[in-house]
Amino acid sequence: QMDVKTTFLHGDLEEEIYMRQPDGFLVKGKEDYVCRLRKGLYGLKQAPRQWYKKFESVMCEQGYKKTTSDHCFVRKFSENDYIILLLYVDDM
Repeated sequence: QMDVKTTFLHGDLEEEIYMRQPDGFLVKGKEDYVCRLRKGLYGLKQAPRQWYKKFESVMCEQGYKKTTSDHCFVRKFSENDYIILLLYVDDM
């Protein structure tokens, strides 16, 4: 079992999303400028889905297969061994 505190910050965004400049990062003379997000951000409604897509891609590259009954349950078989991995996210 492991806990990842920054999970949703790693998903790649598929659409362009902009936000106001965060406090402490305002550029003098450019207060009207905005920041374009390139990765997920906590509170962003797309963040959980984008992170899951990244997780799914990495697992597929490593030879894991999703089950048809639950997409958060992946498995990998070899000649003598098997790995079963269950993904659980509790702060969506």
